[in-house]
Amino acid sequence: MTPPIYDLAGKRVVVAGHRGMVGAATARRLATEGCTVIPMGRDQVDLRRQAEVDEFLKDTKADALVLAAAKVGGIMANATYPADFLYDNLAIETNIIHGAHLAGIGKLLFLGSSCIYPKLAPQPMTEDALLTGPLEPTNEWYAIAKIAGIKLCQAYRAQYGADYISAMPTNLYGPGDNYNLESSHVIPALIRKAHMARESGAKSMEIWGTGTPLREFLHADDCADALVHLLKHYSDAPHVNVGSGSEITIGDLARMVMEVVGFKGDLVCDTTKPDGTPRKLMDGARLAAMGWQPKIGLREGLAHAYRCFLEEQGRR
Repeated sequence: MTPPIYDLAGKRVVVAGHRGMVGAATARRLATEGCTVIPMGRDQVDLRRQAEVDEFLKDTKADALVLAAAKVGGIMANATYPADFLYDNLAIETNIIHGAHLAGIGKLLFLGSSCIYPKLAPQPMTEDALLTGPLEPTNEWYAIAKIAGIKLCQAYRAQYGADYISAMPTNLYGPGDNYNLESSHVIPALIRKAHMARESGAKSMEIWGTGTPLREFLHADDCADALVHLLKHYSDAPHVNVGSGSEITIGDLARMVMEVVGFKGDLVCDTTKPDGTPRKLMDGARLAAMGWQPKIGLREGLAHAYRCFLEEQGRR
């Protein structure tokens, strides 16, 4: 592997959104690099208020920043709160990116989402598919905000020479996930549904849609490792896909979760509910060419996620 172009050892690194699943995983991974991790979350500063963000970042005297803070949720949450998803995410990324510039933070990594790509983008999706077609309507508010974040990083690079980069992860899961059925993504929702079905002795478990859409998933710890790799080895304007390179139907994923959880009932598909994008697979060639590969298989990752879910339930 080529030596890093940015050495994290001895650096002060802000992690915005450190309490979230990806932010927490990134903070854990950064701690192994010999740097000082500075948490930045809603418990310390209102990320939607520019003055508060500016003051916080100025006081940190940080060298680098990972922007993992965001308002996130699944299809139902996006459909119910479109204004919140657009405004909150635009405000958070705008305030932090501009605040980092004002504070003289030299390196910034913005975390986006694979939903930035067109609904019918050619598969697997390459980075240059961005803005080539209409977005998936079920999450367009979140996607538009994330696209704006990419462009903002590129604008600060173009105008000020800022070393701001962007990473677009695929669907993520792992410890610290959101298991609220009204706002969660597919894997935590399936884990909770399967667990509740097993505990209640139910004969079946229901999922939205036909179960045929194909999705790619990456464990949060793998994503964090990829982000650290990008911080150390990447400095350019184009965003970089971060994925596992493998895909599975939602139906097969549900059955795998049921096996991991130990629920032996039937799987029922509610075809009156939307499927979302029919297929969403990232092209990871650019990141692979930098020498990075995922390490955690899906079944292994699901078993780990379920253990973490049980531990979290036990603490309540």
